[in-house]
Amino acid sequence: METSHFDVIILGSGPAGLQAAIHAARRKVSVLVLGRVHKSSAFSAHIENYCCIEGAAGEELLRQARLKAEQSGALFLEEDVTELKKEKRFVVRAEGGKTFQAKALILAMGVSRNTLGIKGEKHWVGRGLSYCVDCDAGFHKGEDVAVAGCGSAAVSGALTLLFYAREVHLVCDALEVTDYLNEKLRESAIHLHEGKTVVDIHGDKAVSGVSLNDGSFLAVGGLFIELGAKGATALLGNLGVALDMETLRYVTTDKKQATNVEGIYAAGDICGPPWQVAKAVGEGCVAGLEASAYAKKRGS
Repeated sequence: METSHFDVIILGSGPAGLQAAIHAARRKVSVLVLGRVHKSSAFSAHIENYCCIEGAAGEELLRQARLKAEQSGALFLEEDVTELKKEKRFVVRAEGGKTFQAKALILAMGVSRNTLGIKGEKHWVGRGLSYCVDCDAGFHKGEDVAVAGCGSAAVSGALTLLFYAREVHLVCDALEVTDYLNEKLRESAIHLHEGKTVVDIHGDKAVSGVSLNDGSFLAVGGLFIELGAKGATALLGNLGVALDMETLRYVTTDKKQATNVEGIYAAGDICGPPWQVAKAVGEGCVAGLEASAYAKKRGS
């Protein structure tokens, strides 16, 4: 890739980044997308609650979106970003060592999910293991499921699953929630396994059960890991991009998806929950239109 100067550079190639690329490129500005599609949380997901899409594979949805972005004129480089800085323009260094400049940036890197860190965990993603109750609860109607986590995300997720699953197990080593959520949990039909952790996941083609650290076994068809999410914002420190005051994990934007730094926009999971493709795509659309308009105003 010879070109090093672009009007718009997009960090991230999930639903938000790809939609931003489509809209920005169609505005006849030069667009570069950095990131690996398979790292998107949507890649291994089953899409069922996105507009008119029913039961689509996330991998296929992203493949089609990338193709549309390329047809619109966007260029892709499947490398992660290692450095961001602001000079006369924004300077982006990719892991392969190449440096690019842009008039506008769109942050669509998503968030890195906190994992259990147990053997074989990644293998089960999309095969009964999920990091998002709101996204995948509907796939476990009438099944027994387990939630691993101790915070508000885990308890809220377990309560939501009561509307879908037959039985819900919450595995938690030390519960850390408000009195309100604690009371809701204790009053519910959720089976609380307090003081325990998930140490192994079992199954053939899909999850069929989990082992706990006390030697017990839960026969479940789904495991939701709700340990919260850590923001993919380490690169943003020297740019002065403002994060939300409550968690300091997510980028704050206005209705035009603009951050507090002129020329930097953000879309998708990096802007915070809910973790939905529909939200990411909508924000990506707005960010792509606004960033391209900003780049055009900047001139040559």
